[in-house]
Amino acid sequence: MKTIIAFAGSNSKTSINKQLATYAASLVENITVKVLDLNDYELPIYGIDEELENGIPETAEKFLKTVQEADGIVVSLAEHNGAYATVFKNIFDWMSRIDGKLWGNVPMLLMATSPGARGGQTVLDIAKGRFPYMGGNIVADYSLPSFNDHFIDGKIKDAGLLEKLQVEVAKFGTAVHKAS
Repeated sequence: MKTIIAFAGSNSKTSINKQLATYAASLVENITVKVLDLNDYELPIYGIDEELENGIPETAEKFLKTVQEADGIVVSLAEHNGAYATVFKNIFDWMSRIDGKLWGNVPMLLMATSPGARGGQTVLDIAKGRFPYMGGNIVADYSLPSFNDHFIDGKIKDAGLLEKLQVEVAKFGTAVHKAS
């Protein structure tokens, strides 16, 4: 059976993006899901001096290996001031020092959400523009606006927003099952 990983680009213990990523991954049929938490992958802040003095941290190697061994990736990015959350940018930078094509061309469902009406659309657009240059095979994407209004009791309650997610999850699931 194929295995996908799901994680949030956040280190919040109550991350709304982790809730969304976990929920979306649970909708993929005939798949094993492994949910990751960036809090389990603590890393020093990336800098060339840090790398030259101490090398690549084993934690970064471990996270990258997990990403590249997956048959699919579900990631929901937190948006901080219109960009990636620091914790995600940091692990992203460390992984890129190991392998510039860090996403390994694995099918990806790229998402974002926020309490606001734009649903993390700015960070989603940044990632959609950047990830393909780094081995990102984005086969589906989704933005959930106004998380607290639409994600209730562990589910998306708005029928239109749920249907849109289901369409994107179906595209992702098909790509994962077709990948060799």
